[in-house]
Amino acid sequence: MVKLGEIAQARSGDKGDGSNVGIFAHNAEDYAFLKRELTVERVKRHFAEICLGHVERYEADNLLALNFILHDSLGGGGSASLKTDAQGKTHGLAILEMELER
Repeated sequence: MVKLGEIAQARSGDKGDGSNVGIFAHNAEDYAFLKRELTVERVKRHFAEICLGHVERYEADNLLALNFILHDSLGGGGSASLKTDAQGKTHGLAILEMELER
């Protein structure tokens, strides 16, 4: 098992009522692994308690990056939610705790 934070970095933020989570692999080998293993289904499962909507994934091969949009994950967004992180800034840290089988 490998923790995502050992092979990648993340950046996240809010997009209205959803959050945007970008994953940047350290190298091409790790990116190929992430493209194969870091699926929409796994990300949805990892954020099951906060992501009430669907998850979309975008690939940026030239950046060795994957970008996930977690719809309906911020309880209405920054100005409408009572959630501690209604702006999605900690979602990047949260995804780096995910473990994948290597």
